Amino acid sequence: MNKHILITGATGVIGKRLVRSLQEKGHRVSVLSRKARAIENVKVYLWDVYKQEIDVDCLTGIDTIIHLAGENVAGKQWTNERKKELIDSRVLSTQLLYKLIKSQPTSVQTFISASAVGYYGDGGDEILTEESPGGTGFLAECCIKWEQAVDEGITLNLRVVKCRIGFVLARNEGALSELDKPIRFFAGSGLGSGKQWVPWIHIDDLVAAFVSAVENDLLKGPYNLCAPFPVSNLSLAKAIAKQLNRPVWPINAPKSFLKLLLGEMSSVALISNNTSAQKILDTGFSFKYLQLEDALTDIYHP
Repeated sequence: MNKHILITGATGVIGKRLVRSLQEKGHRVSVLSRKARAIENVKVYLWDVYKQEIDVDCLTGIDTIIHLAGENVAGKQWTNERKKELIDSRVLSTQLLYKLIKSQPTSVQTFISASAVGYYGDGGDEILTEESPGGTGFLAECCIKWEQAVDEGITLNLRVVKCRIGFVLARNEGALSELDKPIRFFAGSGLGSGKQWVPWIHIDDLVAAFVSAVENDLLKGPYNLCAPFPVSNLSLAKAIAKQLNRPVWPINAPKSFLKLLLGEMSSVALISNNTSAQKILDTGFSFKYLQLEDALTDIYHP
């Protein structure tokens, strides 16, 4: 049965593709946006998270919410003010959506939220399942508070799905476009030890997983949205360099240098997440890109 879906964060790397994919599947899509904009065949409603303002009509006919909105974790240095913004953009936006749901009769049945594998903190070589506890450090703190806010939906009898997203591989966008810059300019290397696990996922598989969460009512709770075979940071750098026909330096960028350059935000590149994808596989979901080389080939040589 086709759904009517309200999406936040619809202009981001994931959101833009998700809107198209859902429409192609026959679903109806509306969007919550901070700014008025025109999106083909999409009704756009306005909200302001920090002022706690929202168009009350945005839930009209909606049965599913996909909540992707949140400030870019790697967009600016992590000052205390910035860290508060990163948490507030996720927690306050979630609370605002639930506040509206509680204030009026609605047909909302499902709440699907983005999260991140940063939830686990630095897990080293430990295999991380959805049952693994939350970690320490700011990334973990941000994700834990985010998910706690999302869990309010359970008390409202909603089907709640939390998508813990890994390193997204997308063409000319997002984290990959930042990682491959030094490689393109012959300055590629592993970061820190280079041994930390990177749980990657091709953007097409990520979007397909969100669509599955919309269409399969059996999906509930947290899911690691990462390909089944994570790779080391150094292996990722070498795989990208191979696609770009560039070398990788035999000496890694030292952890101390990255901390000096990026401060606490260096943890984005240095923590290790050896995540398991078994839970999403058990739902019957099939990854199009199981191997990193195949995913990168599609991105760099379409």
